[in-house]
Amino acid sequence: MKVRNKKGSGAEQVSELTTSRLSIYLRCLDHLATAGVRTVSSQSLAAQFGFNAAQIRKDLAWFGEFGVRGVGYSVQGLAAHLRQILGLGDPIRVAVIGAGNLGQALADYPGFPQYGFVPVALFDRATSKVGMHSKGGVPIFHIKRLPAFVRREGIRIAMIAVPAASVQQVANAAVAAGLRAILNFAPATVTVPPGVKVKNVDVTVSLEGLAYHLAKTVHAKTN
Repeated sequence: MKVRNKKGSGAEQVSELTTSRLSIYLRCLDHLATAGVRTVSSQSLAAQFGFNAAQIRKDLAWFGEFGVRGVGYSVQGLAAHLRQILGLGDPIRVAVIGAGNLGQALADYPGFPQYGFVPVALFDRATSKVGMHSKGGVPIFHIKRLPAFVRREGIRIAMIAVPAASVQQVANAAVAAGLRAILNFAPATVTVPPGVKVKNVDVTVSLEGLAYHLAKTVHAKTN
C-alpha cells in the first residue's frame, strides 16, 4: 500500500501530537507482534492500551487507508507503514554531546538501538574524558572533532546532555557541524535557525508534575 498524506502534500501539516501518537501506536504494535497477534482493530488497540479508537483512525487517515473493514489492521503491516512514515527505515546514527553521567547513560541505553537509534560517539570538552569509553564501549571524542565525525559517520541527531550554562554554545556547535535534529536534555531552552528541530526533555518538569500529584493526593486524604 502506498503511504500518502491525504490532507496535503506537506508533512508540516501533520501536528507534532499526531506524530507522537504514531510512535506510541508503533510501540504497542511491536508488543502485539511479540505476543503473536496478527491483526487488530482500532477498538481492540484502544481498549488494550487506553487509547481512543476514533483518534487512532483519525491519525492514520492522514497517511492512507491501512485497515480492512471487518478484519482490522495487519499488526506487522501497520507497524512497517508507521516506521516508514516516521522515517525509521535505516538505523539513525546519533552523537551524544556531554560525557558526564547522564550523557554516558544515554549513549549506553540498550533501548535506542532496538528502535533504530544508534549512539556512535560521545563528545566533550574535558581532556580527561577524551580517549575514554562509556561502560558500554561508546568512544569519547573532543567536541572539536564533531564536524568531521558528522560528515564521516553520517550522524543525523545530536543528544545534548550538558549543564544549562553551556547548552546554547553546544547547540551552536551541533548546528555548525551540520546537524538538523537536536534532543536537548539540559534544563534550558536553545535558539536555533530555521530548518533545525529541537525537542526538549526536562526531567525536572516531569518530577514537579509528579510532586504535584503526590501533594494533591495527600491533601485529598486529609480532607
